Amino acid sequence: MEVLAIKTPQDWNEKIENLPGAHALQTWQWGQVKSGFGWQPFHLGWRNNSDKINAAALVLERTVRPAGLPLGLSVMYAPRGPLLDWSDKPLATQVLNDLQRFAEQQGAIFLKIDPDLPIGYGIPGEESEQDNPVGEYIQHDLINRGWILSEEQIQFKNTVIVDLTEDPEAMLMRMKSKTRYNIRLAKRRGVEVRAGGIDDIDLLYDMYAHTSVRDDFLIRGKDYYQEVWEQFFTAGLAEPMIAEVEGAPVGAVVIFRFGGRAWYIHGMSLDEHREKMFNYRLQWEAMLHSKKAGCWEYDMWGAPDEFNEDDPLWGVYRFKDGFGGKFVRTLGAWDYPVRPFLYKSYTQMLPRILGWMRQKGKSETKRSLSP
Repeated sequence: MEVLAIKTPQDWNEKIENLPGAHALQTWQWGQVKSGFGWQPFHLGWRNNSDKINAAALVLERTVRPAGLPLGLSVMYAPRGPLLDWSDKPLATQVLNDLQRFAEQQGAIFLKIDPDLPIGYGIPGEESEQDNPVGEYIQHDLINRGWILSEEQIQFKNTVIVDLTEDPEAMLMRMKSKTRYNIRLAKRRGVEVRAGGIDDIDLLYDMYAHTSVRDDFLIRGKDYYQEVWEQFFTAGLAEPMIAEVEGAPVGAVVIFRFGGRAWYIHGMSLDEHREKMFNYRLQWEAMLHSKKAGCWEYDMWGAPDEFNEDDPLWGVYRFKDGFGGKFVRTLGAWDYPVRPFLYKSYTQMLPRILGWMRQKGKSETKRSLSP
């Protein structure tokens, strides 16, 4: 088994798009985005005896200088990686060994991974619950290796995935009746949906900023989303869908696509015309658009960790659940502490750092909406 450093965007994306778990956050474009915000990307590929890439990982490294820790330290993160067939135990062992060694050679505090690997399907305790033995095996293997379930879950652990392989009528019939009704109601009430592009970035950010202030969640500055959207729109790996009423925008979603999969990652809306249920039609049209683009599944990006009404994502989950998708529980983010003492110090300080950053970010977002 040989580990390669791959140097060109086309070569990288072509090599990873058919790997199990291929994800938009493992593409060359994501590495380029993060490189503009303090991260250094490493594109690692594993080649088998047949000279074929059968595993890969985009690994990001960032220098950190938190007060009280030595200078020149770094943290590492493989977003939604590594990519491989986790049921191939020798391959999984080799990839984890090599990643641990790479983090040690770089002198990082820790390496974080969060592969798109299910540990189960369905809501725990319900009849539909089903375990994934492969995911459970890898979870136990990580524990035995000294990895730690991360207190900082960058991506959502759980999600709802809609099957796009059926014809549209069958997809509609799989939905809950209220969702199906609201999709049709939105159309009757004059909601139209169009595909957007780079020219809509200002509009998208203004709506996203408005949504974050109204719903009290943190977003980054406009320069960050401009870079993300420009990179992915230009490469044909993402597209916004914009809902309008009488020609005026009222909401939008940004859908990322790669390797036959689609992800609803960014959603935004204004306060006007919410009674017209435009969010239902937006999701439906995004699914149809993704299906037409060759995608076979649509990831609705986020579901509760705890299955009760106190979970912050419960209301959002009830909306997503209506579209007839499958509830998927993934492995989540795991940390390999290369330097255990520094890792403990870093993780103890991180909540305070993040809390300060969140308050600062909210203030800046509110200011961006001022006339």
